Amino acid sequence: MASAGARVRAVAAEIVDAVTTEGRSLDAAIADNESRVPSNDRSLLRMLCYGVLRHHWQLEGWASELLARPLKRKDSAINALLSVGLYQLSDTRVPDHAAVSQTVEAARLLRRPKHAGLINACLRRFQRDNLAGKSQLNEERRWNHPRWLIEAIKRDWPDDWEAILAANNERAPMWLRVNSSRQEAADYQGKLAAAGISADVLPGLPDALRMSNPTSVDELPGFAEGDASVQDAAAQIAARWLLSRTRGRILDACAAPGGKSGHLLEAGGSDIELTAVESDASRINSIRQNLDRLGRSATIIAADASKPGAWWDGRLFDGVLLDAPCSATGVIRRHPDIKLLRRGSDVEALRRLQGALLEALWPLLAPGGWLLYATCSTLAAENDSVVAAFLEGHDDAVEDEMLPNNNIRDLMRRKVCGYQILPGTAGLDGFYYACLEKKVS
Repeated sequence: MASAGARVRAVAAEIVDAVTTEGRSLDAAIADNESRVPSNDRSLLRMLCYGVLRHHWQLEGWASELLARPLKRKDSAINALLSVGLYQLSDTRVPDHAAVSQTVEAARLLRRPKHAGLINACLRRFQRDNLAGKSQLNEERRWNHPRWLIEAIKRDWPDDWEAILAANNERAPMWLRVNSSRQEAADYQGKLAAAGISADVLPGLPDALRMSNPTSVDELPGFAEGDASVQDAAAQIAARWLLSRTRGRILDACAAPGGKSGHLLEAGGSDIELTAVESDASRINSIRQNLDRLGRSATIIAADASKPGAWWDGRLFDGVLLDAPCSATGVIRRHPDIKLLRRGSDVEALRRLQGALLEALWPLLAPGGWLLYATCSTLAAENDSVVAAFLEGHDDAVEDEMLPNNNIRDLMRRKVCGYQILPGTAGLDGFYYACLEKKVS
């Protein structure tokens, strides 16, 4: 009977293979497969999957040097398994003997018993020849990013590109958003401390707590009752920024999974009437679940925000949060599969969609109202270039350059239009924001 350790490696290989050969998202592949391993092994499963995808190009390079010839496409799961084994030997504290023996055993679980010897020989040669210390690196292998993305970040951030790529390969910290309608962040920090959980505040972000160590939400005091939510601090800037300008009727376009909707309702309370629009009907339930846990309600519409004729009731909004679909290159730390699933050609299509959303939603905004444009991208083509083009074509639009508070100034980089947070800054994800005011004629 196969060991539990071998099963974890086999399932990890199948998940990695689903991402690299089938184009599946890592989160979806894990959700579909983690029940196949015991609950106490699921953290190891996630560590292996995330780690292999973070180091994909380096691991693939080592594999190509170890294999006499490439494996056949039908054996792609074995190729993924070899990466799982190499990752354990190079970047984890898993004992080498366990990493080798259980990865070899996993080949049999993948119904490839003839490849068990090959996996064993490759892993032992990797150890014997110290391949990690001798292997020559090209840029893709050195930075574990696709070439198109390396070049794009170099172009947009000539002085910061190395720091951005390095930050993308780090593990992201866990951030909480404290429900300000119930308590201050400092009060909840005290409750965490009483439960033996350490967390720190970040000046300028009044609802944010950074966890010293990742913690299951089941262990967080009052989580099920809505006292706190898991949300990166950079994403928490959105609601406070928009509400520092306006109240009344608020539109959250592209709202799933509902984190920013929940924050708007927590911070805005009875002063706002929220409409949340999401084009992906399969994600609507995530918005409802988030708001139900917080004890909040909003008008939730499954529709394409870029086609308001199909869903808008004709009443103008006082504020619009457009968290636009993007390449997500600012959140690679949390989603390393982005590096494999995105293509350079995607950016142009996303840029057109972002421009179309701005054009479609601007007429829905009342004169004197505010639109906050946000992405979790680090690429200028999706950020300041989109906003600059929009401003050039709209005489009734003007950028408000004032930040919601001065404490976050050091976190932000001023762009041609708007502000950028680079990934890793104070432990934050990469986010872009631009606040636009509609002139009163």
